[in-house]
Amino acid sequence: MYKKKKDKRKKSITIGVGAVIAIVLLVISVAFINRDEYVIKDTAMFIEKIIMYPFTVLNNGKKEKATESYLIQKNVNASLEKEISELKDMLELNKTLTEYTPINATVLSRNKSYWFNTITIDKGRSSGIKKDMAVITKNGLIGKISRVSNNSSEVKLVTSDDINFKVSVSIRTADRDNYAILNGYDKENNLIKVTGIDKTTPVNKDDVVLTSGLGEMFPAGIYIGTVEKSESDKYNLSQTLYVKTYQDFNNLHYVTVLKVK
Repeated sequence: MYKKKKDKRKKSITIGVGAVIAIVLLVISVAFINRDEYVIKDTAMFIEKIIMYPFTVLNNGKKEKATESYLIQKNVNASLEKEISELKDMLELNKTLTEYTPINATVLSRNKSYWFNTITIDKGRSSGIKKDMAVITKNGLIGKISRVSNNSSEVKLVTSDDINFKVSVSIRTADRDNYAILNGYDKENNLIKVTGIDKTTPVNKDDVVLTSGLGEMFPAGIYIGTVEKSESDKYNLSQTLYVKTYQDFNNLHYVTVLKVK
């Protein structure tokens, strides 16, 4: 019994020391090689995995009671089933994107203070990701690439409060396509704002809003949502449309980046 406890203690110490040494070496190498914020971000993610590794090993060594193990496994299985379902949806989506190469990515993190502004994904420059590429899910457009590092990228969401974030869109009415600009988000009602529609243009509730493909790296025809309501501006010269999207922006796990072939 004593020998087992001693061996376990030695194993824990060895793992801990190894992790500390690895962290120190990584920090030193980053300091000398490059101070670029994106390299630091990539390294930080790698360090986080190293830090968590000893705890993972030690936790795996613990024996759970039968009831507790069953509940834990049940929760894990439910989570895996959800992820598999999302991946299937994403793969089905890829079949329709013939002019672009789809790059599937996992959401790594998002800033709690700016929850609806950006997300960080696990694909970057090494996967062919470039700034301004469109990012979608099975429910349509969710944003575009705003920053790229070697192994990760930042996605600016269409729900962002950045006034400089604009996307050219078209509204499908009964007889033609009407072009406008996606620009803004109504957080209170969870609706995306579209501006630049002439007052005389007839737009109805449930008209479909798509990307126009004009002047961007975005392909035309990416689904955004449907018109929920419209309002005249204070000069009564143009309309602001409020678009309902079917994407739950609180629940983003997997996304697809569209790369030009």
